Amino acid sequence: MAAVSDAAVQAPRRPWLGGFLAGEGRAWIFVGKTMLAMYLGAWLAMWLQLEQPATTMITVSIVMHPHSGMVLAKSFYRALGTLAGSLVGLALMGLFPQQRELFLPSLSLWVALCAGGAMRYRNFMAYGFVLAGYTAAIVALPAVGDPYGVFDSAVMRVSEVLLGIAVSALVSEVVLPERLRPILRQSARAHFTGFLAFVRGSTAGSIPREAMQDAQLASVRAAVRLEDLRASVIFEDPEVRLRSRRMRLLNQRYMAAATSFQSLHHLINRMQRGGRAAVAAALIALYRPLAAALTPPAGQAGDGLDALVPQLDACARALPGRAAELRAGLAGDGERMEFDTGAALLARFVGELADFVATEQALRTGAAVRGGVERVHFSRSTDMANAGLAVLRTFLTMLALSAFWLASGWAFGASAMLLATIFSGLMAASPNPVGSVLHTLAGYALGMLGAAVTVFGLLPGSDGFPMLVAGTLPLLLIGPYLSTRDGLPGVGAGYTLGFVYILALKNPMVYDPEHVFNDAIAQLGGLALSGAAFMLLPGLAGTGWQRRRQLRQLRRLVWLAGTAPLAGLLWRFESRSRDLLLQAVTHTRPGSAESRTLLAWSLAVQESGRALIELRQDLAAGGLAPAARAAGEAAVQAVAALYRWPDAARWRAADRAVDTAIALAPPRPRNHLYQLRSALRDDESPLVAALRAAPPVESADAA
Repeated sequence: MAAVSDAAVQAPRRPWLGGFLAGEGRAWIFVGKTMLAMYLGAWLAMWLQLEQPATTMITVSIVMHPHSGMVLAKSFYRALGTLAGSLVGLALMGLFPQQRELFLPSLSLWVALCAGGAMRYRNFMAYGFVLAGYTAAIVALPAVGDPYGVFDSAVMRVSEVLLGIAVSALVSEVVLPERLRPILRQSARAHFTGFLAFVRGSTAGSIPREAMQDAQLASVRAAVRLEDLRASVIFEDPEVRLRSRRMRLLNQRYMAAATSFQSLHHLINRMQRGGRAAVAAALIALYRPLAAALTPPAGQAGDGLDALVPQLDACARALPGRAAELRAGLAGDGERMEFDTGAALLARFVGELADFVATEQALRTGAAVRGGVERVHFSRSTDMANAGLAVLRTFLTMLALSAFWLASGWAFGASAMLLATIFSGLMAASPNPVGSVLHTLAGYALGMLGAAVTVFGLLPGSDGFPMLVAGTLPLLLIGPYLSTRDGLPGVGAGYTLGFVYILALKNPMVYDPEHVFNDAIAQLGGLALSGAAFMLLPGLAGTGWQRRRQLRQLRRLVWLAGTAPLAGLLWRFESRSRDLLLQAVTHTRPGSAESRTLLAWSLAVQESGRALIELRQDLAAGGLAPAARAAGEAAVQAVAALYRWPDAARWRAADRAVDTAIALAPPRPRNHLYQLRSALRDDESPLVAALRAAPPVESADAA
């Protein structure tokens, strides 16, 4: 009773308060680190006699992130983008030193191509493209009236940016660093144990299609998230950098095992729906011992990983004998062929699962990876139409501003173009660019107002750097704090940028109200124009047209599986299919008919594509009769063509080709062919449903 009373006394009465205070603590640590880095960068810029310490402060505000790995990743790509952009700015000014009519369209084209590159690539690589675009503008636009000063401008801007990058990295690493590695480790282990638990719980029988689709979406999100985390953590942790290839291999082996798991359950479900209960029951009986192999021994500490590897290996060795016993109880060659297909698929799954668990064990212990560390990558899938639209939108925006500047002789046209350059690239990859621009515009206006109060109300009369900090800190820290609020996306970043741009900290400081007012109008105009461009030429994300394109891209992955060179094909197929699915379902309502359709197609593509890859590997291994090889290759081409240009005629051709190949093939390739035939004839397949609903496609060009 005393123990209960003590626990009651120690339990927090207001748990929400503890969570709130913890969140506020993390937020204010980030604000403090950002302020320290900004003022340290400004002081160093002044000490080094750089022209615009404000550029260093802006760099810090853009680069800083609560996690150290994110800061280092952003800094790396920002440095590359800055160097590339400065060189292009110098080259353009050298080519067109006194021809603004040629210089401005050329600069607009470069910025537009960089915006397209930001859409083509993702994560912080995209950020490097954005930087390459607007650094060229930062270097060249201020020197339009003084071409001879462009080199000095480039040296100053690059120095100021690189100083901001270095200071951000230093402060992030030294002052209360918050690492991404624990998040990566926690996510990876939760994903590992969750997948094994799901497999262990599935050994009792079939899984409903909706549950399989939900599991597929969870696996896709986990695979992409782990790859994104790994790509950031390698910048902050040398140990993770050394194990990066193993982590990629672990993710690849997980994706391979997940595809085999889904294919196995699809096969069992089809047998149960088709009235072949005896075969389904035999496969479930063969599958059931896997639950024991995935259960750690009683009393073992942790998740029992050390015991799982030998248990899975023992399960794999016992499969052939148990399969022979269960096969003997089936009647007829048809049932035995179906059972052989399922048994081969189960053996593949158990082997891949054992490799997955062994790789996880090697990562935790530092031991050698079973089978060696294969060089694999996570291959992304990109819709080039989005990148092309970003190029067109950015080019037209910059061209319109250039024409207005040339026609009007606007003294602050460079400021408007610079802001349009920055946000046309930054917002191109946003899921809601118009909303993002509006939020940023509101924050930007508030930041400029705060900066005006600071510049003309608090700073005049102050002397020395400590007074500069005291005068600017109270209103400047509002921006980084707002950046920690999830409910105000873009407002904090906009506030900080607006404040620092209008503050215009120089060496020496200049107070010019007329210049500040005109510059503010130009910057708001450039930002507003970038938002108007997104309204006039909206992005494709979430549109029905893009979903249809993504669905065609998803189906064409089966064509890739059937025609691309086999070297590295497995990891390219597995990663691209998951990356493409995640892009598509991100813009659909969870549980909606569109989301379910995309998930169903993803499962069908992964099952058929993986079966084609396995079949092609068997055909390439040799030892087949010429007729069997030719029939197998014809089946591969027919199924690949069906998924690329689906219609009823190609479905019949693929079904005939697979039937012919089954009759001639030896046991191992025959199992893959039978799996393909089973998938082609699946009454719940989205392919069959689409063929029933759609008119036939007469030619490949029509698709």
